[in-house]
Amino acid sequence: MARIAITGSTGFVGSNIAAVLQKYGHEVVGLGRKPAEPNVPWAVNVVDFDSIESIAAGLAGCDAVVHCAIANEFNRLVQDRAFAYDSFVGMTDRVVRAANQVQAKPIFISTDWILDGTQHKALESDKGNSVNFYGFLKALGEQVMRDLAPSNGAICRIAGVMGQHQIAESPRSQDVGFGYFVFALVEALKQGHVFEVWGGDHVNKMTTPSLAAEIGAQIERVVTRNAVGTFHLVGDDAVDRMQLAQLVCEVFELDANLIREVESPVEERFPGPVPVDSSLDNKLTKEVLGIAPQSIRQILNAFKQELNTGQIGPLTGPDTK
Repeated sequence: MARIAITGSTGFVGSNIAAVLQKYGHEVVGLGRKPAEPNVPWAVNVVDFDSIESIAAGLAGCDAVVHCAIANEFNRLVQDRAFAYDSFVGMTDRVVRAANQVQAKPIFISTDWILDGTQHKALESDKGNSVNFYGFLKALGEQVMRDLAPSNGAICRIAGVMGQHQIAESPRSQDVGFGYFVFALVEALKQGHVFEVWGGDHVNKMTTPSLAAEIGAQIERVVTRNAVGTFHLVGDDAVDRMQLAQLVCEVFELDANLIREVESPVEERFPGPVPVDSSLDNKLTKEVLGIAPQSIRQILNAFKQELNTGQIGPLTGPDTK
């Protein structure tokens, strides 16, 4: 079993990755700016993310580090470019250099938003052409990985992540991406409320959704197989927002008549353009990692089981290769 560090282990994606890695028998160590809250079920090493040496000390004895942490104050990122660059690119640089110092495998969690939204099911080899500052900063982080860890690093792009936060309460609203879209829809329709699916020119209309727990399972294979390069940890099907909403109603047995399509509220729009179609191809990823087919319906059923039982249930089991 491996000892795996995670930056952002108390966030949505990071907490799911940590929970799955623990479930599969690995030792998880979070890296944080402050001690963990009592409800965090893994150790957290306090580090100074401005210091390569401090990060390296926090990584001592680790086989890999999954870099999930981001600054998500998007308005501040627009207003303070130096803060934005350092929070994404500078921090990634320091984490990778620290990982190299202690010979830990660096794994960078990236996004479908590195794309410009004009291609359907972009390949892992596509370097992106982002249309907003968030995608641009993530793309620069990917390049840091290519430059500093060409023979041992992995870039893992994720998209349309559904799931529950494993530590904190999950938000019950959608955004212009696909984050929390399914959870918010299910919560609203279960209570008999109308759910307004955002449309128009200011939203990410199509992607290849996945489950947060499944991302954790695929990260486990990146670690155990020492996979190097760029990988798309997504489901097989590209769907738009209304298609996804209709499928959610079928799988969760909810009333589709409560769904309405509306323009996204002005006050909820991203401070910049967003990619229309950010879908990702995953054929190479599945071949390298040994991942079975995963339809959107299978992913939704796995999420339904998670909500019903309170237990995470990835589609991909622990690696036995």
